[in-house]
Amino acid sequence: MSLLPRVILKNCALLYITSLFTFGMVPPAFSHHSFAMYDMVAEQTMTGKVIRFIPGANHAQILFTLIDEKGEPVLDDKGEDVVWGVELGPAARISREGVTVKNFPVGTILTATLHPLRDGRNFGAMADAGIVKCGTELPAKGCNAETGESFLTP
Repeated sequence: MSLLPRVILKNCALLYITSLFTFGMVPPAFSHHSFAMYDMVAEQTMTGKVIRFIPGANHAQILFTLIDEKGEPVLDDKGEDVVWGVELGPAARISREGVTVKNFPVGTILTATLHPLRDGRNFGAMADAGIVKCGTELPAKGCNAETGESFLTP
């Protein structure tokens, strides 16, 4: 065997062994964000109208404007709708449980129980109580498990 093929073979073998040690011995990185930003002890239950459903591979979100017990919009100090959001599970999993863009279109009234963000912004992670869907009109007794359809409960 001539010198050039030996050098190429030796370099390829060295590259292969180095690659095994470099990439083969590194544990896989399982990316996922922490829920430390949410107050997992506190729970808030609120009713609102869907303004946007954001499907996501890791976590879907529903954005909604708050409504009061009469179905009227809750307004902030500037006279604007108060908007909240709730983070759900992966879109593929929640869709198997009926939570889809089609089932929660804009205007749908829902009640969500969530763990709020620690920094006070209007967003939270869904709590075990799940979400209740009540159609497009607020029931006389409010939107709750008795008057609507429950989703994502254990």
